[in-house]
Amino acid sequence: MAKAKELKVTLVKSKFGRLKSHKACVQGLGLRKMHQTVTVADTPENRGMINRISYLLAVEEA
Repeated sequence: MAKAKELKVTLVKSKFGRLKSHKACVQGLGLRKMHQTVTVADTPENRGMINRISYLLAVEEA
């Protein structure tokens, strides 16, 4: 069985002063603090959130 692809997502810019929908995407990805890194599944839903707030994130394949 193939392992599901994962992405390592790091919040590199502050979420304060951003649009409400962008803050919701940060929360939806499980990020709380600056420079926190989380591993998320590579799904279309997560990709959409990452694309919307790409200016706040650093993303790499896990």
